[in-house]
Amino acid sequence: MTIPAFGLGTFRLKGQQVIDSVKTGLELGYRHIDTAQIYDNETEVGQAIAESEVPWDELFVTTKVWTSNLGADRLLPSLEESLSKLRLQQVDLTLVHWPSPNDELAVADYLTRMMEARERGLTRAIGISNFTIAHMQQAIDAIGAENIATNQVEVHPFLQNRKVTDFARSQGIHITAYMPLAYGKVMQDEVLKRIGEAHNASPAQIALAWLLQQEFAVIPSSTKRENLVANLAAQELRLNDDEMQQIAALDRNDRLANPGFAPKWD
Repeated sequence: MTIPAFGLGTFRLKGQQVIDSVKTGLELGYRHIDTAQIYDNETEVGQAIAESEVPWDELFVTTKVWTSNLGADRLLPSLEESLSKLRLQQVDLTLVHWPSPNDELAVADYLTRMMEARERGLTRAIGISNFTIAHMQQAIDAIGAENIATNQVEVHPFLQNRKVTDFARSQGIHITAYMPLAYGKVMQDEVLKRIGEAHNASPAQIALAWLLQQEFAVIPSSTKRENLVANLAAQELRLNDDEMQQIAALDRNDRLANPGFAPKWD
């Protein structure tokens, strides 16, 4: 299964805001929509999809199972609840949102349950998110790398997460980059501005092009039509080797998603 390289993220978007963002995105040509149980917006995402004119078989929808739902009695029912909210019979991709806090539950246990969800037809594919190298290795040992569609992790010019992305690549595991614009921080960076000027592009477009050129999927979010259009257009950009290296030099381990229950990062 191929994950569409360009998706629409919905983190932090609620209510009418997320409905409008998804509807506009679908109208503009986005076909990969990313949500999660903890975002508390699956119902609105489902509404937006249902009210759009895009056939469901043209869409790629990702959701993520929250940590409190990883247990034996919760994982499958929680995914059934997600499907009900999304008004879908099946999602394309379901991720484990975070490893079980403090490894209270074994990776093998909940990934085996994820495999069962796939076998039952609740999801076409399964994957992981925020998994360290150690967690990825446990996941590979449990279900095989071929059954892990992606590891969705924070990657942007200021947090390049190279140890994790290099290990994933070495195992044949695809990477999806979330927070690719670092909450808008990319717009202030002088290097990205300068490269953008050379391409008649914004720093955000340059950051997205840099990720896409590394064959990562990206899921930027926006509530503004002009930004949704501009983000999509980043797919047309091509950076040269020198520009790619200039951006590679911006890494400063600036991690934005780091809740108290996060694993010990590589």
